[in-house]
Amino acid sequence: MIIGFIGLGIMGRPMAKNLINAGYKLVVYDKYAKTDDLTALGAEKAVSNKEAAARSDLIITMLPNSPHVKEAVLGPGGVIEGIRAGSTVVDMSSIAPAVSQELAAALKVKGVNFLDAPVSGGEPKAIDGTLAIMVGGDQGVFDSVKPILEKMGSSVVLVGEVGAGNVTKLANQIIVALNIAAVSEAFVLAAKAGVKPQAVFEAIKGGLAGSTVMNAKVPMILDGNFKPGFRIELHIKDLQNALDTAHNLGVPIPLTAEVMEILQALKVDEQAASDHSAIVRYYEKLAKIEVRS
Repeated sequence: MIIGFIGLGIMGRPMAKNLINAGYKLVVYDKYAKTDDLTALGAEKAVSNKEAAARSDLIITMLPNSPHVKEAVLGPGGVIEGIRAGSTVVDMSSIAPAVSQELAAALKVKGVNFLDAPVSGGEPKAIDGTLAIMVGGDQGVFDSVKPILEKMGSSVVLVGEVGAGNVTKLANQIIVALNIAAVSEAFVLAAKAGVKPQAVFEAIKGGLAGSTVMNAKVPMILDGNFKPGFRIELHIKDLQNALDTAHNLGVPIPLTAEVMEILQALKVDEQAASDHSAIVRYYEKLAKIEVRS
């Protein structure tokens, strides 16, 4: 089994490393990123998406958004030009569900299988191979690649047909964004009232308000550490896909829209490259206080 891995950014690079460390042979390509560290581990470098596909049995894409995936798969010199019938493409990017379905339809004409398999967990879980992977597609195709996906994630779940993986990811991103916003409101309130944020965290994290999001993001907030594990600009992208999908389906999501405006305000305030835990900075600015341990 030769795996072509396209997209070697914050998430894709450690995911590819985990596959190499698991013993898989990789052919890697990224239009912008260097591949020296991966080739040093044994991966081979391709010079195009087409070549990566032609040299592989399975293609994994991990790219920023729908246009990037469409270009890599369907564009000139794309995966579709090099891939063989009977092969499989697994797109692990977070994109619009309708685009996943478009990709699947185009590849099906060439006899190529497709799964959408976006992930959750950010850079730390990409590094340690414990991502949550939500997959849309055919059961048989899923079963054939699940052992590979399990080298990158601790939870790998088939949630429905093609597109369902990205619908699930949109639901995930709504919950994460609103959770961080709620945590930010609460901790700014506590700080303004003169209650130590660290004490608040210790008091409530084991109760009903506790969450994986709180456990991951509050320590960053308390340390003033907004180094990106998941950038605000990427969460803006995900919430835009959520809003577009919801509007197309006739589903109002007003809380998501409000958090989107908070993220947009942070982008204007030059925080686009900060971790999404920097949502707290929006509330800190309004209340004129910082939440720190």
